[in-house]
Amino acid sequence: MKLVTIQKAGRQLLGVKTEAGIIDIEAALAAHPAETAVPTDVMAVIEGGQQAVDAIGTYIAGLQTSGSAAYTLDEQSVEWGPCVTRPNKIICIGLNYRKHAEETKAAIPEYPILFNKFNNTLTGNGKTIAIPKVTKQLDYEAELVIVIGKKAKYVAKEEALDYVFGYAAVNDLSARDLQLRTQQWLLGKSCDDFSPLGPYLVTADEVGNPNDLAIRAIVNGEVRQNSNTSDMIFGCDEIVSYVSHHMTLVPGDIILTGTPEGVVLGLPKDQRVYLQPGDEVTIEIEKLGSLTNRFVAEEV
Repeated sequence: MKLVTIQKAGRQLLGVKTEAGIIDIEAALAAHPAETAVPTDVMAVIEGGQQAVDAIGTYIAGLQTSGSAAYTLDEQSVEWGPCVTRPNKIICIGLNYRKHAEETKAAIPEYPILFNKFNNTLTGNGKTIAIPKVTKQLDYEAELVIVIGKKAKYVAKEEALDYVFGYAAVNDLSARDLQLRTQQWLLGKSCDDFSPLGPYLVTADEVGNPNDLAIRAIVNGEVRQNSNTSDMIFGCDEIVSYVSHHMTLVPGDIILTGTPEGVVLGLPKDQRVYLQPGDEVTIEIEKLGSLTNRFVAEEV
């Protein structure tokens, strides 16, 4: 199942992608009340797990999902929100692709490198993102996101993917001049809207093996990153297990798993052209769809 967040009148509502379009679950329920409880919030679906997913699936199966239904939206008309709206934790893994570590002349990590972002960084597909006036070096990073579905603590690697609800695409935007100003990366990673997330939260059963997915970043029509999650140093199962040994993961937590080679920072200094107002970046991950954002100058 592909879940989305629909922004409407300042609210973040649950949508589900179908062949007919995006079903606005709240609007559908208003027209066709359900006999049993159906969640209308993506966080409630994540927390409800398979039972909540099944409830939505059963409800939608009984709907008239033609494109003419008032609650069926064309994707072009959707105002997207982040596909996970209120994660308890946003955990990021740095330098997790071999070729990316090599292009930035960094040592291959012995252990996963963890840092964090905050909810202020979350935004959705199609949203314009203001380049903060405090940076001149804004870089893109295509990344696979793990969305936790069950409370996890001291989880074995062999069982780790059983705790995953689903996956999504993210652009882990990075202000390199701020990131590298000190030994701590947080400042360059946590400006507003630095984690556009989506368009879909795809349940794990539809994704299959997350450690073998094509991943790309496209800037103004030019493919800049073109790799596969198989190049990750630490796979998704190892990441979930490792993090769970150091903190309790809860439903809705998201883990950004690192970016492949092809970022601006990996180029020779005289060839680095960072993101500018008017640029458009698309992140594509196999089975997860395309996430596109346009960049503008910050107005203060």
